[in-house]
Amino acid sequence: MSKHFFADTGVLLGRSLRHIARSPDTIVTTAIMPIAMMLMFVYVFGGAIKTGSDASYVNYMLPGILLITVASGVAYTAFRLFSDLQSGIFERFQSMPTARSAVLWAHVLTSLVANVISLVVVQLVALVMGFRSSAGVTAWLAVAGILVLFTLALTWLAIIPGLTAKTSDGASAFSFPLIFLPFLSSAFVPTATMPGPVRLFAEHQPVTSIVNAIRSLFTQQPVGTDIWIALGWCVGLLLVAYVFATNTYRRKIS
Repeated sequence: MSKHFFADTGVLLGRSLRHIARSPDTIVTTAIMPIAMMLMFVYVFGGAIKTGSDASYVNYMLPGILLITVASGVAYTAFRLFSDLQSGIFERFQSMPTARSAVLWAHVLTSLVANVISLVVVQLVALVMGFRSSAGVTAWLAVAGILVLFTLALTWLAIIPGLTAKTSDGASAFSFPLIFLPFLSSAFVPTATMPGPVRLFAEHQPVTSIVNAIRSLFTQQPVGTDIWIALGWCVGLLLVAYVFATNTYRRKIS
């Protein structure tokens, strides 16, 4: 790793964050869709959905909404990376004594900062809608850790289409299946209510274990194996996405 890596990453991170500060609509847009979903599910469908719990429906479905927020947010990471690639700025950086990996890490850290802001906004709206949790500091930190890992995993996944897409729409379109995935999980309804094949898929895909772990932490219930399965999915996806993203980047700039 270049001795200038951290300094170069800091400079490029500052550049990306200034772009976001000048265009806060990206964060607003990222938060609007999950907030709209939360409003619709709680106030339109919530009364008809039976979760088997005495807690309010906003408490039940918030973990899934938080994951959708992240999936929506990383689409902008792919778009910003694609835009930088098309503008020729990568070539300019290569002609300068800049650590090559600093460009990718700046985009990753920008995604993390932007998504954390969006998650806070969504969480605040949920509080206004009646979300309440008796979780202690440790549980909240555990939730934050899971969400950070999930954000990093999806961000490195977003790097790949950002580098390989032919159009800006193609760069961000990869997030659509990720946004849809929580609907085939325990995020909005218990998996026990689903037909056999759908239930089998829902109970063995990553979103369900992540949602269940966050929900248990919020309600101070035993997390069981869900938290370890959730961490396994997040770390595994992060490592695989990181390897593919960095290999794609090396091929792109070589």
